[in-house]
Amino acid sequence: MCPFDLHIPEPSARPGDQPDFSHLVIPPPGAVPRPDPDAGASSEIFRQTAHGVIRVLDDQGHAVGPWVPDISPDQLRHGLRAMMLTRTFEDRMFRSHRQGKTSFFMKSTGEEAIGAAQSMVLGPRDMCFPTYRVLSWLTARGYPLTDLVNQIFSNEKDPLKGRQLPILYSARDYGFYSLSGNLGSRFGHAVGWAMASAYRKDDSLALAYIGEGSTAEGDFHEALTFASVYHAPVILCVTNNQWAISSYAGIAGADEATFAAKAAGYGLPGLRVDGNDFLAVWAATEWAVARARANLGATLIEFFTYRVAAHSTSDDPTRYRPAE
Repeated sequence: MCPFDLHIPEPSARPGDQPDFSHLVIPPPGAVPRPDPDAGASSEIFRQTAHGVIRVLDDQGHAVGPWVPDISPDQLRHGLRAMMLTRTFEDRMFRSHRQGKTSFFMKSTGEEAIGAAQSMVLGPRDMCFPTYRVLSWLTARGYPLTDLVNQIFSNEKDPLKGRQLPILYSARDYGFYSLSGNLGSRFGHAVGWAMASAYRKDDSLALAYIGEGSTAEGDFHEALTFASVYHAPVILCVTNNQWAISSYAGIAGADEATFAAKAAGYGLPGLRVDGNDFLAVWAATEWAVARARANLGATLIEFFTYRVAAHSTSDDPTRYRPAE
């Protein structure tokens, strides 16, 4: 009889190694079918949406496939401006930290499409329960940059009066719930808010983000249970950027299944989306909104992306992952 071996997940490459991405199966744009928003969560089509990757833009920049959204040129320009403004602002604030002007900062480099597109799809009375990498939600809604700077610098004009750490923004009038460094709590708060909306016979829905690392916490499973049982009008988004600080996604189960596939165990539809594709993010969010507004309950969305920058200004990613 063979003794047991404890499996410890390890990334395919560490510092100094040549990264190998051959294990990733990325379908071409337009390959994943688009179900009707009222399709039953047990439908076989959701196996494809949860295990594939919903993509719209091809390598030539053309929008292809069943998920192409109906979006105007003005909306595209607005989204592009929000993403570019977010990256420029964060680069400037990062330099300010290096100059000693603020104590802490975090960037969302490579993930700007997620917050920008979803902010534009949701309505003014809907509520986002954010993480610290969706600043583009606020830039897409025209939040004053001076208020962001004042909060980051914690000066006398800080709109939060010094009650939050730098970059833990709060902007209720912009549909942006107070940020928390405890990411797992985002799902529970959003589900509770959405249940209250339904209880009041309101028409506002909630959207929440967590990182893939937080799916290994109890908050994730409790929130999905309540969202499923009570058909809460909520969109639950897992931003899978491959790294939870220095823990790679396999520690949270990425080597065993996609995070979108976890939806099936709760009787919810799961969508796995290219988080770097603005049009795919828009289309998937629009689909989930239509489902929620039809009183059909929650949707779990996994945004497959990559954390390009360090976790924060306190982190050195060269100690645990390849530079490429």
